[in-house]
Amino acid sequence: MTKPIIVGISGGVDSSVTALLLKEKGFNVECIFMKNWEGDDENCTTSDDYKDALSVCDHLGLQLHSVNFSKEYWENVFTYFIDEYAKGRTPNPDVLCNREVKFKAFLDYSLKLGANKISTGHYARIKKNGDTYALFKGLDESKDQSYFLYLLGQNQLSKSMFPIGNIEKTEVRKIAESSGLINYAKKDSTGICFIGEQKFFKEFLKKYIPAKPGLIQTTEGNNCGKHDGLMYYTIGQRKGLGIGGGFGDKEEPWFVADKDFDNNILIVAQGHNHPSLFHKKLVADQLHWISGLQPENTKNLSAKIRYRQKDQECRLSLLNNDECIVEFKNPQFAITPGQSVVFYDGEECLGGAIINNWR
Repeated sequence: MTKPIIVGISGGVDSSVTALLLKEKGFNVECIFMKNWEGDDENCTTSDDYKDALSVCDHLGLQLHSVNFSKEYWENVFTYFIDEYAKGRTPNPDVLCNREVKFKAFLDYSLKLGANKISTGHYARIKKNGDTYALFKGLDESKDQSYFLYLLGQNQLSKSMFPIGNIEKTEVRKIAESSGLINYAKKDSTGICFIGEQKFFKEFLKKYIPAKPGLIQTTEGNNCGKHDGLMYYTIGQRKGLGIGGGFGDKEEPWFVADKDFDNNILIVAQGHNHPSLFHKKLVADQLHWISGLQPENTKNLSAKIRYRQKDQECRLSLLNNDECIVEFKNPQFAITPGQSVVFYDGEECLGGAIINNWR
């Protein structure tokens, strides 16, 4: 029998249809359910997700393995997540989880089981040009996940498949329903499993990082409230500031504009269009190129500074192999340290970096 394609199945509709499509194409398919978080957090749905994955595999006649990657997740993703928040930055654990768990721990484990390749339910596409593998946006623009995959390299792409990258999400659900999969209407997972809904975020961080309350000041230096700790707030945040629109000289909401770490002050600006919320340049480091090589064209690219943002025209100035300055054609709202800036040339995802600050 040929070496299997091992699908990372989460219990959701995307990975389930991934397994289905590969089986229909004649591949020898097996599945692995990954448990990436230990604990009895009521926000996690691991138990129910495993039952759905088991049901799908039974329905399709596929072997299901279960593996616990909680140790790898804790050491390589979660500790970084906490360290970044302790510094007052806003990390994106999904990006790191893809590199360290789904396309490292899961990939290595699958290869040891004898797999030829792995496959996941990501909305992205892989194309081979000569000896080089390239990552492209998913066909469904509203679901494209290339932003979260920019840390992958040639080794991972050469051993991966994204069967639903060429399909619209609505079509994925139709395929699941017509094939009798029980999870065809299951809601997409959102947020981070170990935190759950955003309303639990403060309580969660308090378990790991001591809170340090301080003052909230306007960009003009006027005191307008108190914050619970700089770690709880992200640049551009509107909700949860405890400042009514009536404070100030106009009836407009307030937004987080900056963090003064030296004095433990949260700086806010009134109105979405306040100039302190917009910047044309940013500095980023931990630069990564999917091809392994710096692109020849760095003056006519586009970039995203957050998931689902429309591509923004920009030019790149490389300071060294690890650090760069990104200058956008138009000012960007809420450039957030700790988040990723991901670079594109048309539909191709070239790579990205971690935002340090704006200029």
